[in-house]
Amino acid sequence: MERLQKILAHAGIASRRKCEELILDKRVRVNGALVTELGTQVDPKHDRIEVDGETIRVERKTYIILHKPRGYLSDIDSPDSPSNKPFAMELVQTQERLYAAGRLDANSEGLLFLTNDGDLAHRITHPRYEHDKEYLALVVGVPSSETIARLHKGILYEDEWLRADAVKIVSHLGEMGRKHKWNEAQRDETWLRIILHEGKKREIRHMCNAVGHPVKRLIRVRMGPIELGGLLVGKWRALSQSEVDQLKSFTKQKEKRRDDSQHHKTSFDHRHRRTRGVGQEHGGRTRR
Repeated sequence: MERLQKILAHAGIASRRKCEELILDKRVRVNGALVTELGTQVDPKHDRIEVDGETIRVERKTYIILHKPRGYLSDIDSPDSPSNKPFAMELVQTQERLYAAGRLDANSEGLLFLTNDGDLAHRITHPRYEHDKEYLALVVGVPSSETIARLHKGILYEDEWLRADAVKIVSHLGEMGRKHKWNEAQRDETWLRIILHEGKKREIRHMCNAVGHPVKRLIRVRMGPIELGGLLVGKWRALSQSEVDQLKSFTKQKEKRRDDSQHHKTSFDHRHRRTRGVGQEHGGRTRR
């Protein structure tokens, strides 16, 4: 069951706010009955929904991964969308209106998650849920251990701290590299395996530039539990139901751990303040 205005928005009728106005204006019916209350729950799989007498087509929740090639834009709303570059969506054959959950810039490649499930997309991309995103970055030169430590510690860029959760030099790409025909690093190059949980715009490129090792190639190979695997460049596939369930379970586990951690911190602070207050009061009585 989902809120009616949300279903209308996903069906492309209008924005969520405009869909709420349609309901309040008595222009929406569910199974023939007029609906005028916002937040009305309906079953998009079984209920018939009409707007101004026309039955709408409810979008089926779709979950796809695409191996985005270099030179393609993640979606049509990309902020760096010159008209002469193709869109990744053009490589996917589906009737559903999909958008990218976690963009890759035009010169980056690899795993792109496409969906029309807004709630799941939000959980995957929002920093508060701390979902790991793993990349292979081919950089100029050979970073020292001190440089790797700087990437861990953080780089100040335009008054914002950028940092990696994990950075490791990759000596051989192995079977995955051979499968995708990724070239091994040459003498003046290094492959790095970098893990982020936030993923700000061009974060890896900015960090590597700052430490003197510009990125020559950037490939995303994992988002949470979903891996690029052997999916060839330019190809796509729908996630299996078990993969979708795993992804949803993964996001809920992350949220629970975050909430538990926040609850523990709040409880500790509360106990600390209360204990400190008692101590101060006791000390005051002693002095008196």
